[in-house]
Amino acid sequence: RPAGAPAARDAARARARAGARSVLAQERLSVGYALSGLAYCWRTQRHLRVHASVAALAVGLGLLLSLSPVEWAVLAGMITLVTALELLNTVIEAVVDLLAPEYHPGAKVAKDVAAGAVLAAAIGAVFVGGFLFVPRLVTLLAR
Repeated sequence: RPAGAPAARDAARARARAGARSVLAQERLSVGYALSGLAYCWRTQRHLRVHASVAALAVGLGLLLSLSPVEWAVLAGMITLVTALELLNTVIEAVVDLLAPEYHPGAKVAKDVAAGAVLAAAIGAVFVGGFLFVPRLVTLLAR
């Protein structure tokens, strides 16, 4: 080995550690930005808070009725889908407002379709909730 090999290896390891810290620092920033976006939506979007309340009720009912792991996965998937679409709807509304501050029929279409996507997912979630909860509730109430 050349005389400088251990020093070069130590320097390379130090750079790798610094790079890893840099990646972790960047990830921490990214998570902070995402949490800031969630907080903004929570403060400004009433429907997000309504969806979260309904989701909390569904989770409570799921605990009470002892959902299976697969049923929990379906419920969590629906909650995530509705929440994600609500967040994307907020993004679309903000971008449309930025690009078209005056009324424009195309802007209305974009906003209406985005809201429709949230509504479609929410209706689907209600049906899934019905499939998950109604049979158990009927059995429970028939006792």
